[in-house]
Amino acid sequence: MKPAALTTAILALLCLAATSSAKLAPPSDEAKAKAAETAAKTKWTDSVAAYQLCKAQDRVAAAYFAEAKKAGKPASGPMPAPAAASAPPACSDPGPFAYTPATPENKPLESSGAHSPPGTATSPPSTNQPAAAASGTKK
Repeated sequence: MKPAALTTAILALLCLAATSSAKLAPPSDEAKAKAAETAAKTKWTDSVAAYQLCKAQDRVAAAYFAEAKKAGKPASGPMPAPAAASAPPACSDPGPFAYTPATPENKPLESSGAHSPPGTATSPPSTNQPAAAASGTKK
């Protein structure tokens, strides 16, 4: 291999290693809230899909039993569950999506803005100027 090609390959590998070891900044509060909402939406979507699947299975089973009865074949309903096992739950509709963001109960005062002034400061809170000079009176 030529020395120039070898040097180029080594530099490319070093650049790749440097960028792959970079650490990402922690997500902001807004990003965390958006991720929580997305997770809740995904969970709700999964429950809607499970509900629709359950209803489709019920329709298929009902059609099968109706066809078997119509053809005169002995088709019984679902087999009874053993005593130790519980009966499968009926299809439950998850309802419309409703997300209420979780708010921490012990929110620190610094982030709540409870002690912050309403406006931005126009001058520093303290100066090197004596109080007498600031008020304009002399002793």
